[in-house]
Amino acid sequence: VQLQASGGGLVQAGGSLRLSCVASGRTFSSYHMGWFRQAPGKEREFVSAISWSGGMTRYADSVKGRFTISRDNAKNTVYLQMNSLKPEDTAVYYCAADSGSWSTLSSAYELWGQGTQVTVSS
Repeated sequence: VQLQASGGGLVQAGGSLRLSCVASGRTFSSYHMGWFRQAPGKEREFVSAISWSGGMTRYADSVKGRFTISRDNAKNTVYLQMNSLKPEDTAVYYCAADSGSWSTLSSAYELWGQGTQVTVSS
């Protein structure tokens, strides 16, 4: 499986963006999918994850109530809807695939996309 993230951009504080991550390959539906982000000078951090079926989701406390993760297995795509964006959400956002650990740790994810830049201006 290869992952391609898109949808980043420049937005004002309070605005919204929707990130997409398209996976190639026929085994997408067997992976839990996650979003991570990395701001300049900071470590990569967990943002959100969704189980292979879409039945379970989890979020970092910093984005709960503002971000929503979803997936469409028929389209091999996972989404991250980001609302009420804040300047501190500025980062490169990465999608990643986890074959079974259902973890928030980046080390548990085996496959990574290339990242898409999100910049939130104040």
